[in-house]
Amino acid sequence: MSNYHTTPHGNGKWQVKKEGAERASGLFDTQKEATEQGKRLAKKNKGEHFLHGRDGEIRDRASYGNDPFPPKG
Repeated sequence: MSNYHTTPHGNGKWQVKKEGAERASGLFDTQKEATEQGKRLAKKNKGEHFLHGRDGEIRDRASYGNDPFPPKG
């Protein structure tokens, strides 16, 4: 399971970075493009995607793995 973070990179760019990695998995012109790639990678690796705002705070989170407590119904 791998987690991916979409964060501002600087100069108006956005990056997708695997948790614990030194380098970004990708660099994008828009937050939307970066978020789409981050979600694709998280789905592929059954992990989570975290979207950070320009202030660094997590704005959104999505899980694509095996949740330990799945909802019933």
